[in-house]
Amino acid sequence: MMNELEQELAAQIVKELNLEDVSLDEVSADTPLYGEGFGLDSIDILEIALLISKKYGFELRSDNPENEKIFATLGTLAAYVAAHRVR
Repeated sequence: MMNELEQELAAQIVKELNLEDVSLDEVSADTPLYGEGFGLDSIDILEIALLISKKYGFELRSDNPENEKIFATLGTLAAYVAAHRVR
């Protein structure tokens, strides 16, 4: 079961990146962003970072040493957004 932010992010990722082969019904907080799961590559991650910057009011920097952890799964990304977004 995904929380509201995870559902919102999943829908935005699928819409922004035109991921027609990703079914939101099959996505969970544990779904990997890279490789299997969403199947994203580094360019897709940059697009997600820009989307998050615009929507949630903070910047995800490419030189952040935590990026591998932040972008590991939908859940880790959502947790990072929840902790850093401008309310």
